[in-house]
Amino acid sequence: MSPTTQTNISARAAGSLETARKVIAIEAAAVSALGERLGPDFERAVSLILAAKGRVIVSGVGKSGHIARKIAATMSSTGTPAYFVHPGEAAHGDLGMIQPDDVLIALSNSGTAEELLIIVPLIKRMGASMIAMTGRADSPLARLADAHLDTGVTEEACPLNLAPTASTTATLAMGDALAVALLEARGFGPEDFARSHPGGALGRRLLTHVRDIMRTGDAIPSVGIDAGFGEALLEISRKGLGMTAILAADGKVEGIFTDGDLRRLLEKAPEMKGLRIADVMHKNPRSIGPDALAVEAAELMDRHRISQVLVVDAAGILVGALNTHDLLSAKVI
Repeated sequence: MSPTTQTNISARAAGSLETARKVIAIEAAAVSALGERLGPDFERAVSLILAAKGRVIVSGVGKSGHIARKIAATMSSTGTPAYFVHPGEAAHGDLGMIQPDDVLIALSNSGTAEELLIIVPLIKRMGASMIAMTGRADSPLARLADAHLDTGVTEEACPLNLAPTASTTATLAMGDALAVALLEARGFGPEDFARSHPGGALGRRLLTHVRDIMRTGDAIPSVGIDAGFGEALLEISRKGLGMTAILAADGKVEGIFTDGDLRRLLEKAPEMKGLRIADVMHKNPRSIGPDALAVEAAELMDRHRISQVLVVDAAGILVGALNTHDLLSAKVI
């Protein structure tokens, strides 16, 4: 690249930061103004969707269509089954996807999108309810709606005031507001969300239980309360968890001894001949139940700065063990 070309590029980019800040300020103001205009129609929209026996269909053309897809996806993942239907395709056969028990959310900044105005009367005639999101309360689409959500903006962030920028951001924010209001009204919780996202990190955190990843059977390091110190060290070495549980005759946990305990013991008492593990174990160790979420085990370890935890049942019987490596392998942390 020649020095002249580089200079020209640098000159054109010189004002880009200021432009970016202006765009963000305009869009932030557009979103902020929405809250002041919310009223009975928003509550009516929520009621229409909650009362519907069918699904929510979200539709729009062009940039509004892209926002409509996002709103449908957000609703579907937060407890309100929804899908996107392109109005042009609906006019050529896909209208059969919409049923009388459904609710249509129609997006158009101008409120005059011809593709929507062709299909909306047909949808209304079959008995389906309709919510409009437009920038003009006096638009044809708004007048046909059972509830109108005003997403109008005073200006676009585009310097030509033409490209949909602030208006699409405002519409997206209104869709998010509607989705979250429905989420709360339905009592949709973290576990419900996780079931919609089983492949993601949140799904793993909320659906993985301690019993799913804990070491069991012979993989659990444990010795009896009467075991010698050397026997306990061999058990720690064999099982590779950096600790061993110390058990009473009935299988209940009496204590724990870890690699860290060994290092501290060596500093204080180099002579360990004749020691019993019961003499140096930690009594009443941290433990967790097998039905707890794995993320709870991670939080327990983090809170108490430990790297292993014993798993016990309601009677205090040792049923498993796990460490931070098990949590990492399960992608819980």
